[in-house]
Amino acid sequence: MRLAAIAGLLLIVLSGCQTANSGVVRTNEPSKGDVTAFGDAFDGLKTVSDVEYYASDQAVAEAKNQFRAENYGNAGALFYKATQLAPNDGGAWMGLAASSDRIRRFDLSDHAYRQAFRLVGGTPEYYNNVGYSYLLRGKLQDARSNFLKAYELSPNDPTVANNLQLLSSSVKNLER
Repeated sequence: MRLAAIAGLLLIVLSGCQTANSGVVRTNEPSKGDVTAFGDAFDGLKTVSDVEYYASDQAVAEAKNQFRAENYGNAGALFYKATQLAPNDGGAWMGLAASSDRIRRFDLSDHAYRQAFRLVGGTPEYYNNVGYSYLLRGKLQDARSNFLKAYELSPNDPTVANNLQLLSSSVKNLER
C-alpha cells in the first residue's frame, strides 16, 4: 500500500512537468512571413551580431586595417576590444600602444607597453615601438637606447635602421 501511494504521488508530480507549447523553439531571428513595423519583409535584412562574440583575431585584423589607413582612434578602439576579448594577446597590446602613441595618449601607451612586455618580452619590435614612442614625446635619449636594443637583437631589420636614421635627423633638427 505504501508503494502504491509513493507511485501515485510521483505520477502526480511528473505530470506537472509537461509543457503546453508545441515544441517550437523561438529565436531572435525573424520568421519567413514576418514583417517590419513599416510593413517591409525581413528578406535580405541581416541582423546585427553582438560585438562581444567577435574573436580577438578578427578585431586585431580590423584594427590593423584602420591603423594602415591612419585612423588611429578607430584602431585604438579595436585593439582595446581585442585586449578585452583576449587579455593575453601581446600583439593586441602592442597595437593598442602604437595607436595610443599616434593620438598622443602616452598614459595609455605606457600601460599597453607594460602589458605587452609581460606577454611578448623584449623583442626587436617591442624595443622599436617603445623607441618610436619616446621619439614622439621628444625624449631622444630614451628613444636612442630602445632603438639600439632593437638593433642589437635584429641588425638587419630595415624598420629599426630607418628609425635610427629618423632619430639622427631629429637630433640635427634640434641643433639648428
